[in-house]
Amino acid sequence: QVQLVESGGGLVQAGGSLRLSCAASASISRFMMAWYRQAPGKQRELVAAATIYGISNYADSVKGRFAISRDNAKNTVSLQMSSLKPEDTAIYYCKAESIIYSYWGQGTQVTVSS
Repeated sequence: QVQLVESGGGLVQAGGSLRLSCAASASISRFMMAWYRQAPGKQRELVAAATIYGISNYADSVKGRFAISRDNAKNTVSLQMSSLKPEDTAIYYCKAESIIYSYWGQGTQVTVSS
């Protein structure tokens, strides 16, 4: 069992930046780590993912603005968000996924005002 705790959400003006962090209760070295988000009335969507090999991929809507990073030694994954837009407003969730298991955090709210 891996518990994930997100932090760093908040209210920011359009064009601003936020850094989200996700702390895991156990080793993440064998998990793909990802950030998802869910806006009101919309489905949860993948924002960014970092594989166990250090390869990152991003949703088209955030490419060039967001950056995911993982620190296996500290069991953390972060999402640096820049040039934020009102449409980035959502609850952001951290996910750890392996072939067999997947775990979700409780989410952190990000609100971008125009």
